[in-house]
Amino acid sequence: MKFIPTFLFLILFGQLLGQSIPASEDSRLYDIVASSSAERIESDIRTLANFGTRNTLSDTLSDIRGIGAARRWIKKEFDKISKDCGDCLEVYYQRNLVPAEGNRRILEDTWVVNVIAIQRGNQHPNKYVIMSGDIDSRASDPSDGTTDSPGANDNASGMAGTIEAARILSKYKFSNTVVYAGLSGEEQGLFGGKHMAAEAKKDGWEIIGILNNDMIGNIEGIDGVIENNSFRIFSEPTPFDQDEQKQIWRRFYGGEVDGPSRQLARYVDKMTRKYMTNLEPKLIYRLDRFGRGGHHRPFNDEGFPGIRIMETHENYNRQHQDIREENGIKYGDVIEGVNFDYASKLTAVNAISLASLAWAPAPPTGLMIGGVVQPSTTLQWTKTPDDNLAGYKIYWRETTSPQWEFSRYVGDVEKFTLEGIVIDNYLFGVAAVGKDGNESVVTYPMTLIPRGL
Repeated sequence: MKFIPTFLFLILFGQLLGQSIPASEDSRLYDIVASSSAERIESDIRTLANFGTRNTLSDTLSDIRGIGAARRWIKKEFDKISKDCGDCLEVYYQRNLVPAEGNRRILEDTWVVNVIAIQRGNQHPNKYVIMSGDIDSRASDPSDGTTDSPGANDNASGMAGTIEAARILSKYKFSNTVVYAGLSGEEQGLFGGKHMAAEAKKDGWEIIGILNNDMIGNIEGIDGVIENNSFRIFSEPTPFDQDEQKQIWRRFYGGEVDGPSRQLARYVDKMTRKYMTNLEPKLIYRLDRFGRGGHHRPFNDEGFPGIRIMETHENYNRQHQDIREENGIKYGDVIEGVNFDYASKLTAVNAISLASLAWAPAPPTGLMIGGVVQPSTTLQWTKTPDDNLAGYKIYWRETTSPQWEFSRYVGDVEKFTLEGIVIDNYLFGVAAVGKDGNESVVTYPMTLIPRGL
C-alpha cells in the first residue's frame, strides 16, 4: 500500500476543493538574508563616523564635516543604488524649518533635512512599508554642533542598515511601496520623524508599518553582558488616541495588547524565527525605553503602526557622551564599539520583514467576530482585491501568550467558523495570505458579528 506524503495530500485536497494551498515559505527571503553584507555596512558606518559630527546644528556647508556633508553623501548612495536598478528609486530631500523659539535644544532656526528614497510598488503604490535610520549624532550636550560626535552606533549603524536594505531590495519588484528614510533632528526632539509622518498623513499614505532602527550595532552591555544573538522590538500596545467605542470594546472583549503596532512587532518576531538562525527577537511591551524616545513615535502619534528595532544590551558609556577617558573608563560613541556582523544580522531582519510585507496582499477589512455562549468561534471579514491573494489564515492564542500560537489556513472565503474553539478562552486575528506564501500583518477584530448574519 502506498502512502501519499502529507504535503502532497494537502495540495491534492486543496485542488479537489477548487483552491490551491499557498506556499509555506518564500525562498527569496533566504536569499535576502544571505545578501546582507557586514563589509558594506562597516564601510558605510566608518564613512558616517568620519564626518566628525552629524549634530543637527553642525556645519552644513563643508564637504568633509558635519550633517550637511553626511546627508549629501547619503543621497549620493541612494542615487547610486537607483542608477544600478534602472532608476527604481525616487530620491529626494525633505526639508522642515524648525524655529528656535519653544525648542530648548534648537539654538537658532534650523533646517532639519531628511533623505528619502521611494521604491514604488507595481500594484498598490499608495501602500507603504518604511525602514528608517537617523542621520544625526550628538555629544554630551545635544545642542553642541562643534564637538566631535562620530555616532558610530547611535545611529550610523541604523542609517547604514537602511542603505544596505535599499541595496538588497532594489533588486526585486514589489506590490507595495518600500521607503528607505534617513531622518534628522532626532536628538533635538524627533523633528525629522514628525515632519515625515505629518507629510505622509497629509498626502494620504496608507502606511502598513515603519521599522525604525536606532542602535543596531552594539553587543557589549553596560551590565557586562556580551551577546550577539538577540535583539529587542519595542511597540506600543494600542493607539494612544483610541476612541471611546474602542476603549469600551477592549474593556469587555480584550485586545489591550493587540493594536496595529503590536501586530507589526509580532510580524517581525515571526519572520526572524522563520527565516533566520541563532537570533532571538525579544518583544518588549513598551513604546520605548524609560524616559527616552525614537523616530517611530511620531508615526504612532499620527495613527500609523510603527516599531523600534535595536540591540538588546545598550552601553550608556557609548551614548550621548563626549569622547574622553575618566577613571579608566572610556566614553564616546566610536567605531570600536560597533559589531558589524551583528548590525548585518539586524539589517537582514529588516530586509526580510520589509520584503514580505511589500509582497503580501492587503489584510482583510471590517473584521468581525462572533461566538457568544456558543461552542465555536466565527470570524467574518471583507476581502480586498489583490492579484496575489490566495486566501486567509485565522490565528489564535491563549489570552496570556505574547505571540500567536495556533493558525489555520481557511482559503479564499469571507467567513469561517472554528468548531470547538470557545471564544472566551482565546484571542483571534486574521491575515491575508499570498500565493507566494507571504502574509499581511494580522488584523484584530473590533466588532461583534450582528445577529442574523
